[in-house]
Amino acid sequence: MTKERLEKYGLNGYKIPSHVAVIMDGNGRWAKKRFWNRLKGHAEGEKRVDEIVRFSREIGVRYLTLYAFSSENWSRPRDEVDGLMSLLAQSVKKRRDLLLDNNIRLNFIGDLGNVPEKIREAALALSEETSSQSYEMTLTVALGYGSRDEILKAVKEIALQVKKGYLEVEDIDSQVMKKHLYTHDIPDPDLLLRTSGEIRISNYLLWQIAYSELYFTDVLWPDFKKENFVDAIKEYSNRERRFGKTTEQIRS
Repeated sequence: MTKERLEKYGLNGYKIPSHVAVIMDGNGRWAKKRFWNRLKGHAEGEKRVDEIVRFSREIGVRYLTLYAFSSENWSRPRDEVDGLMSLLAQSVKKRRDLLLDNNIRLNFIGDLGNVPEKIREAALALSEETSSQSYEMTLTVALGYGSRDEILKAVKEIALQVKKGYLEVEDIDSQVMKKHLYTHDIPDPDLLLRTSGEIRISNYLLWQIAYSELYFTDVLWPDFKKENFVDAIKEYSNRERRFGKTTEQIRS
């Protein structure tokens, strides 16, 4: 990351979060405002992903985690789910060069069991291919993801270890818990960003965002541009992260 890149976007002197998690919300409402099918909104939102991935990589964000499809989304109308899976298949094919050319590792979190087999295999193959290179950024896609399910899975795995005598109850701490989360190999988010004006977390990274800064914007995801991301980063940079400590402790 160079000073010139940050100056280009007016970010010189601002703190760049290492890990940004995004709830990409508002695709359906964006389409509805234009009297279009919801899938058109999802397609437009998919286009926005590339711009934000490139921008994040350019300014030095090390980890970008996108909420693409929740565990609850499987209950949406069949045609919308099928359309979203089709978009996923297309994105896997077209995004390969972007990831490899920019030294970006692709990572998935969530239960991929319901993802159509061919799409799942292609997605995991690309993930493995990008992981084998020397990468400078990790793009994590939350797919079939639900944070409560993730926590329950972790608790069951830990309980089984205790039952089998591999772990003592007294040894269970936050580090043990982290090892059993989908995000065990990436740091917790510094900044959680949600578009579309909704002010809720929607079962996303509940354990991981305990001390994340939260940023909400009314901009719908298909309209979310680099300039909007810059606003979020500037707001983040102006906040004081205390992690339970006092201001005096942080500054001493």
